[in-house]
Amino acid sequence: MYLIGLTGGIASGKSTVSKMLSELGAYIVDADKITHEITEPGKPAWHDIIVTFGQAITDSSGHINRKRLGTIIFADPKAKARLELITHPRIAEEAMIAVASAQKQGYKVIVLDAPLLIEAKWHTYVDAVWLVYINEKTQVIRLMLRDNCSYEAAMSRINAQLSLQEKLKYANVVINNSKTIGNTKKQVIKAWNEINAIGNPV
Repeated sequence: MYLIGLTGGIASGKSTVSKMLSELGAYIVDADKITHEITEPGKPAWHDIIVTFGQAITDSSGHINRKRLGTIIFADPKAKARLELITHPRIAEEAMIAVASAQKQGYKVIVLDAPLLIEAKWHTYVDAVWLVYINEKTQVIRLMLRDNCSYEAAMSRINAQLSLQEKLKYANVVINNSKTIGNTKKQVIKAWNEINAIGNPV
């Protein structure tokens, strides 16, 4: 088994690269999907988040409104840290269960797709860190268009994460997603083929 840790900044195109890797035959363990699952109403993480941040972050059905919660944590590093203390250990546990299951199913390449791979120290679990990189100007524009938000709101969300420049220090493979989808796909295929070249058949 070869375990890739796939990460990037918000609106960097990580999901696009994850989909490409899936099409090439990798099994994807999606940390964002796990986050949604563990914070469903009634789950222990959901209960702890409500106790910490209050009922005001829920909608009429009791689900956590991620936009409301995001407004709180992106404005307050201490609030963000409290949330991560609740969610990160549970996400890591579920992710490792999923990795083990995929390995039993015979998958040779498994991708841990996690925006906070480095911040949460999960990069220490993987064989290689793949970083989806774009320049800040492009990142801001894409985020503003994607979420229909202001420049200030976009920068607040970007600055709440470890910068892409810092993440570069941890990367074994860098996928530059600043140009066309075709250009990105060429880089992904090249890096994928290199896994085979170092003795990890895919």
